[in-house]
Amino acid sequence: MHLSTLFTPHDEGGDAPHILTVPGLNNSGPGHWQSLWEEALPNCSRVNLGSWEKPDPDLWPDRLNAAIAQADAPVFLVAHSLGCHAVARWAQQQKPGFGSPVAGALLVAPPELDHATIDARLLPFAPAARGILPFPSILAASRNDPYIDLQRARRLAFFWGSDFADAGEIGHINAESDIGDWDFGLYLLRRLIRRARVNAARARNPALAASVLPSPLALSF
Repeated sequence: MHLSTLFTPHDEGGDAPHILTVPGLNNSGPGHWQSLWEEALPNCSRVNLGSWEKPDPDLWPDRLNAAIAQADAPVFLVAHSLGCHAVARWAQQQKPGFGSPVAGALLVAPPELDHATIDARLLPFAPAARGILPFPSILAASRNDPYIDLQRARRLAFFWGSDFADAGEIGHINAESDIGDWDFGLYLLRRLIRRARVNAARARNPALAASVLPSPLALSF
């Protein structure tokens, strides 16, 4: 799949989307879908958050901010696990507004921070940020993720103003889930990019935007 084909010169001034992956605790290994996307998709690169084994709630948003500033717009953030909370903290701190290079975020398997956290290394990020994200976002969660209950994941989606996607029973949605490059996640990313195109069209021409609204999201595996 060539994601740049989802943007036309008319819609985005000829700019292809830049995908920034934001891994979580311990980084994402070679069999992780984030790593596979980086290999297969154009303009897809990883944010080096540093201190992967001992995540820093101050350093990670700063590193993310620097990566966003250096990337070509439009930027789509694709975060996994604790990386989702790094995105939320970055948005809370930076308060990106109109004209921000970030056009959307796919937030996958965010762990529980506020109730029965299973890994103490996550606790410095608590409490979870609760502000509405100022860009379109989709939060995808698994029904049997050991890091968070499905209803608690829905609660995070509500706090962040994200659409919620039920990814089925695939654990923490990582390499151990045996999902390869995770087709459902690619589908969600395509929908997110489509929504960004509609938002860009609406900003330029409200009458045109009404005719190109996407169909309702089918956010269930």
